[in-house]
Amino acid sequence: MKTVQISLNSIDKVKSFVNDITKFDYDFDLVSGRYVIDAKSIMGIFSLDLSKPIDLNIHAEDNAEVVLDALKPYMI
Repeated sequence: MKTVQISLNSIDKVKSFVNDITKFDYDFDLVSGRYVIDAKSIMGIFSLDLSKPIDLNIHAEDNAEVVLDALKPYMI
C-alpha cells in the first residue's frame, strides 16, 4: 500500500479524479480524520471536508508508479 496526500478543492477536480481512478482495478481509500471512504465513490468524497488535504491509500503493490503518474494533478 502507498499513501499520498491529494487536494480535491473543486467539483471539477473531484469529477476528474473519480474518472481517473476508476480506470484502475485497484482499491483506493480516502482518509480524512477518522473517516475512511472508497475513493471511487463520488458521493463519499463529497461527504468529506474538501478544504483540507486528504490522504489517499493506494492498494496497488505491483503498478503503483503507473497510478501515481495518473494522479499527479491532484497530489500535493
